[in-house]
Amino acid sequence: MRETRDLEFKQSVSKTFLKTVSAFANYSTGTILFGVDDDGEVIGLEDPVGDALKIENMINDSIDPVPRYSLLVDEQAKTVGLRVYEGRSKPYLYARKAYRRGDSASIEVDRVELSRLILSGQNMTFDEAPSNGTDFSFEVLSERIMSHLGLTSFDDNTLRTLGLKLPDGSYNHAAEILADHNDLAGVDMVRFGATISEFLDRKTVTGVSVLQQYDAALEWYERYCTYEVVEGALRKKVERIPREAFREAVANALVHRVWDIPANVTIGIYDDKVVVTSPGGLPEGISVDDYLGGGISVPRNPLIANVFFRLDYIEQFGTGITRINDAYEEALVKPTYEVRESSMVVALPCVTAVSGGVLPDESLVLQTLSRTLLLSRGDVEQRTGFTKSKTIRILNNLVQRGLVAAEGEGRSRRYRRA
Repeated sequence: MRETRDLEFKQSVSKTFLKTVSAFANYSTGTILFGVDDDGEVIGLEDPVGDALKIENMINDSIDPVPRYSLLVDEQAKTVGLRVYEGRSKPYLYARKAYRRGDSASIEVDRVELSRLILSGQNMTFDEAPSNGTDFSFEVLSERIMSHLGLTSFDDNTLRTLGLKLPDGSYNHAAEILADHNDLAGVDMVRFGATISEFLDRKTVTGVSVLQQYDAALEWYERYCTYEVVEGALRKKVERIPREAFREAVANALVHRVWDIPANVTIGIYDDKVVVTSPGGLPEGISVDDYLGGGISVPRNPLIANVFFRLDYIEQFGTGITRINDAYEEALVKPTYEVRESSMVVALPCVTAVSGGVLPDESLVLQTLSRTLLLSRGDVEQRTGFTKSKTIRILNNLVQRGLVAAEGEGRSRRYRRA
């Protein structure tokens, strides 16, 4: 056995285990085994029954409020198992401090995490909590709501209906996030060149309504993720990234991000993909499988989600990942999702050259090539793992079909995506 996030070993009973009691009660149910050393070897306790009573008294006297727990004494092995259950009356404090689990240790939470625990204990989300701001304007929100819902006016009653005003007339954080001007984070958009060190364009939008942040992202989509081609006498717009997938990824990032830290949603536009990164890991109560499977939604900011839903910026709650995947149904390349402890990352691959009759091996070559960086045949061969003859055959075929551009002759011949 080894220690994990939800399992800790203690050779004997000492005050240090109380930090772990706080951590399990605050974040996730876990077990502490007494009479087991750090390597997972059972060494036993001299008096397991007496130690169980001691553990019970220490928890009752030292943890505020007292969490739900259970004790199991194994008199044969001379061990005591303490099961601590995650509670609802957060934060659970030991010596006036709250703790969380690291990899296999209990660590004091910072002020941001403590604030989140307090809100959780009040069954309240960040966007529902009172804001310190008192003077907000809502010209952008009022225009969108009136236009989309067909209202003739937008006043305090409308704000209360949307849940943006508290019973005492003060604003909550949702109102602040949707206000025309605020002191909150926003979106940071970058158009990269051949490498991540080459910035071709950059725009940061902060301190304004989240609706304006959404607009700014869609403007960049139109600028860098679409282009026009002439077919006969007609002009046709081509989407490098499916618009529906981009829209869903950005809307989800803004709706489900954490707002209590000064971190921006980032949108990185590369030659072959768009990467949308949202501050904050998974909301409490949802697993990675739930997130990737779709259909289950635990909105981190339900009031913001409700406004986006009313404006048809998002469809039903919990369908974002499904809609992104549906947008790539006919493409050979697929979106990828990465769930980190403090962020969520969605990568949307370019589909313009990898749909409509392109074989999987050709798709791999196209993904390897850049629109700006010239690569040799050997470079492509090394990156794909294909043989020399196969690489030459695929490159020549793609060049003939206009999907790849070639420059130079002989050994100096180089390739890039058209």
